[in-house]
Amino acid sequence: MANFIKPYNDDPFVGHLATPITSSAVTRALLQNLPAYRFGLTPLLRGLEIGLAHGYFLMGPFVKLGPLRDSDVALLSGFMSTIGLIVILTLGLTIYGIASFGQEKSSSANDNDLQTKKAWDQFKGGFFVGACGSAGFAFICLTSIPTFTAG
Repeated sequence: MANFIKPYNDDPFVGHLATPITSSAVTRALLQNLPAYRFGLTPLLRGLEIGLAHGYFLMGPFVKLGPLRDSDVALLSGFMSTIGLIVILTLGLTIYGIASFGQEKSSSANDNDLQTKKAWDQFKGGFFVGACGSAGFAFICLTSIPTFTAG
């Protein structure tokens, strides 16, 4: 029987195992296409794309599983809850940025790597705008399209 699980890069001190899933070309290609790792995106566009995805899918659980799910204001309360969570997440990104990069101005030549205060602030702003925009789009879709409101 072949040994499929081995230490990553044959170094047992790394603390990571190379399995057929974690070290496959398909997994690497999938991860490289995520906005956090995609080459050539500015921090603002990274944040915008991540925010668009999160704002859109956070709406559903609040509408369908929230405490007001059986009332007439379920959609509005779900939307407001989503916006509240987005604000909390953005505050978390702000706190992380302050703790990691401090208050000083950075003079890095490459601000596209999210490792500077300026890049992190752009990422955070893009996330907030994207998440609020896509939550608003989901709200408009759910109020306007009768098929979605029937269930």
